[in-house]
Amino acid sequence: MKIELKNNKIFFENEGQKKEIHPFWFRERVNGESFIDEATQQRLFDPTKLEEDIKINSLNLSDQFIEITFNDGAYTKFAVQNILREFSNEDEIKKIKKVEWDSSFTNFKNFKFEDNFFNEKVMYDALIDFYKFGFVIFKDVPTKNNFITNFANSIGSIRRTNFGEFFNVKSKPNPSDLAYTSLALAPHTDNPYRNPVPCIQMLHCIENEVNGGLSTLVDGYTVTEKLKKDFQDYYNILTDVKVRFQFIDQSVILEDWAEMIQLNEKGEFKQVRFSPRLDFVPLMEKNELELFYSARKKISELYNSSQYRIEFKLNPGDLLMMDNHRLLHGRTSYDANQGNRFLQGCYIDYDSTEGKLKHLKRKFNL
Repeated sequence: MKIELKNNKIFFENEGQKKEIHPFWFRERVNGESFIDEATQQRLFDPTKLEEDIKINSLNLSDQFIEITFNDGAYTKFAVQNILREFSNEDEIKKIKKVEWDSSFTNFKNFKFEDNFFNEKVMYDALIDFYKFGFVIFKDVPTKNNFITNFANSIGSIRRTNFGEFFNVKSKPNPSDLAYTSLALAPHTDNPYRNPVPCIQMLHCIENEVNGGLSTLVDGYTVTEKLKKDFQDYYNILTDVKVRFQFIDQSVILEDWAEMIQLNEKGEFKQVRFSPRLDFVPLMEKNELELFYSARKKISELYNSSQYRIEFKLNPGDLLMMDNHRLLHGRTSYDANQGNRFLQGCYIDYDSTEGKLKHLKRKFNL
């Protein structure tokens, strides 16, 4: 990709194709203290009030910068690299390549909590790992005074759900969810019945005195790519048919319709939803239903296979942050008579981690 100038016009060349860039595109991006507020980087002018017949009076192009003077007197200077980045149409977060993993992935890196580390490079490194693998574990996080809310709000903003701003995970009488028992939990995604589904879940271990109760994770990205490769018909129907996910308690009924494997506009992996206790398959032709039930059974077998599951014990002070659109999580059973097992959880959305990552990248010029 490169920028070229000719007769006071600016051209963008990519893969042998050359196209003129509209001068108004540059005019509404003018910088400098007369046009942009330095603190917020917001415009000090309304581009919809500009004259439409914007032209370029003069141009100067060097290896790193392009200088432009417009017919209305405005002048600006752009870094060529920034212009080329805009025309790549790639979000820098989406450029972080997902790394597939299975049960052999045991040597993952943990990150130690320290005061002020939310604005240090270690947080940038942790978030990069989060986007690569779908989870990250922080060690030595303070366990007092519902600190999970401080932690989450230091990255972004907590997404409140029907379980509250945060929730306590421990066995209790008359639970509204199986999470509040000592039973084993099979791999699942949280809140599949919500629209939109909370993106990121945090689980902070406060106490863990039991031998069982191991945390389990499965990479839905790895499993669905395996399904796509080996069972194309199953993959196709799970990416095509919307099922109804439903949650009911005494005060609310939550429902949403969605595919178990959701793809983005390019036909690539976007999200999985899987919670067999909460899904309701729509009425279809018998042959379609037979295929769908076979596909759901197969993906359930893969999700529950020891081939794709990792297990580990969360110790007091450990905080697990995981991608609820990509990973399935669960736990092994435990004996509540052995002692306390107490986790606190909450949710945040992608704009939290994306915004923090972009800020840290800018701060450390990465």
